[in-house]
Amino acid sequence: MNIIINRDQILTPLQHVIGAVERKQTLPILGNVLIQTDNGKLTLTATDLEIELIAMLDISVTEDFSTTVPARKLLDICKALPDKSEIKFNFEDNKVILVSGRSRFTLATLPAKDFPRVDEMKSLSQFTISQKTLKLLIDKTAFAMAQQDVRYYLNGMLLELSKDGIRLVATDGHRLALSEYNEPTGLSTEKQLIIPRKGILELARLLIPSEEEVTITLSQNHIRAKTSDLIFTSKLIDGKYPDYNRVIPVDGNKKMTVNRELLKQSLHRISILSNEKYRGIRLIFSENNLSIQANNPDQEEAEEEITVQYNETNIEIGFNVTYLLDVFSVLDSEDIAINLKDANSSCIITSTETDQFRYVVMPMRL
Repeated sequence: MNIIINRDQILTPLQHVIGAVERKQTLPILGNVLIQTDNGKLTLTATDLEIELIAMLDISVTEDFSTTVPARKLLDICKALPDKSEIKFNFEDNKVILVSGRSRFTLATLPAKDFPRVDEMKSLSQFTISQKTLKLLIDKTAFAMAQQDVRYYLNGMLLELSKDGIRLVATDGHRLALSEYNEPTGLSTEKQLIIPRKGILELARLLIPSEEEVTITLSQNHIRAKTSDLIFTSKLIDGKYPDYNRVIPVDGNKKMTVNRELLKQSLHRISILSNEKYRGIRLIFSENNLSIQANNPDQEEAEEEITVQYNETNIEIGFNVTYLLDVFSVLDSEDIAINLKDANSSCIITSTETDQFRYVVMPMRL
């Protein structure tokens, strides 16, 4: 079986699916990509048993076949070949020979019948959303997901669906990020599901900032996102997400408004002398002034004052500076608002232009 494919034509689909290929896997075939042809379409499939990625491209082929090829070796070969070069694939019983110009590569294959596939999905509901919107919601929220937390349900993102819109929530127990999209979804019932961290990061990587729609299909145990040339499927985390509404402060009666970039740069400078382990800094709010302070076990200190809009009583409060900087890095408005109640309560950070994105950061004792 022979196929001739332009190097650039196969490189992009390979790069799309490679995220599902683990470098260290228990099953050798999980290091391979499944290559199939069917009715003039070539599909590339990769999986780690938690997520599955399928990329499709149109080619001229006369017969159908399937096999699996080492994914990263194939990708590295394609990346190393010259732009716009042609690659001839010659598939034999247990190997594939790649010929391009005067280069020749022989790769071992494994039987396609041994390649694990995601169970057939029984669709419970479906909706569409632009890739641009979904990518924006994920990008503004994903940083707050936990990593390897024993509370396994925090190692992912909550997707909350209703007929009136979509809400994404992520938290690691110390900070929380929430994004909303208030447009009719066409769904008849409310749903809550938890998408694993890896699935969220891969989905964000695959989506493009385009008005092209992505179709989201939900089943009991899976979520699937389908575009014109990609199919992403992920298992869901089986667990109950905590009631995040309880940690969103509603009684923060003290509001400070400040230029986002000004505060971000000040925090960067002061954090240089913060404790390397705990990353604590002290914020002192007074009338139209914010003093930012840090010190470390070596008795080194840093302090900077910036002008802000604040006309409430003085407050001194401590925060992990990394959590604040993460928020200011995903917000893109010129000014931000920080609402808080007292030195022992969480603050809520929003853009002054919209409350579509909200962020809660817990204080720390210094």
